[in-house]
Amino acid sequence: MVNTGKTTRWRLRAPRLPAVCVLALSVLAAAVAVAVTSKGLSVEELKARQATASAGERPRLCLEIAERELTFADKFYADGETEKGQAALSDVAVFCESARDNSIQSGKHLKQTEISVRQMARKLNDLKHRVTHDEQTAVQDTIDRLQKVRDDLLAAMFHKG
Repeated sequence: MVNTGKTTRWRLRAPRLPAVCVLALSVLAAAVAVAVTSKGLSVEELKARQATASAGERPRLCLEIAERELTFADKFYADGETEKGQAALSDVAVFCESARDNSIQSGKHLKQTEISVRQMARKLNDLKHRVTHDEQTAVQDTIDRLQKVRDDLLAAMFHKG
C-alpha cells in the first residue's frame, strides 16, 4: 500500500478544526451579547453607557437612543402630549448629531449612521403629516436638523481630496 500523503495532511489539519470552531462561536456569542444587552436597557441606561463607551461604539448607541426617542415622540404626539413629544424630538436631533460627530471623529459607522438618520427622517416626515398644523413646525425643524446631519455624513464619506 502506497501512502499518497493525503491522510498525513488531514491528520495535521484535524486538530485545528475544533479550535477554529470554538473561536468562531465565541466571537459570534460576544457579538450577540453586545446586541442583546443594549436592547434590554432603558434610555437612561443607554445614555450613561454612551458617555463611557469607546469612540467606535458611541455612534451605534447614540442612534439607538435617537430611535427610541423617536418612538416615544410618536407615542406622545398620538396621545396628545405635545410638550413631551417636542422634548423627545429635541433628543432625537441631539443624539443624531452626536452620532454624526462620533462617526466622523472615529471614522467608523459612517454609512450605517447615515442610513439610520435617513430612516428616522422618513419616520418624522410621516409623523409630520399626522400632527396638527401648529405642531408641524417642531417636527419640520427636527427633519431639517437630521438633513444637516446626513449632509455632513455624506460629505465625510465622499470628500474630495
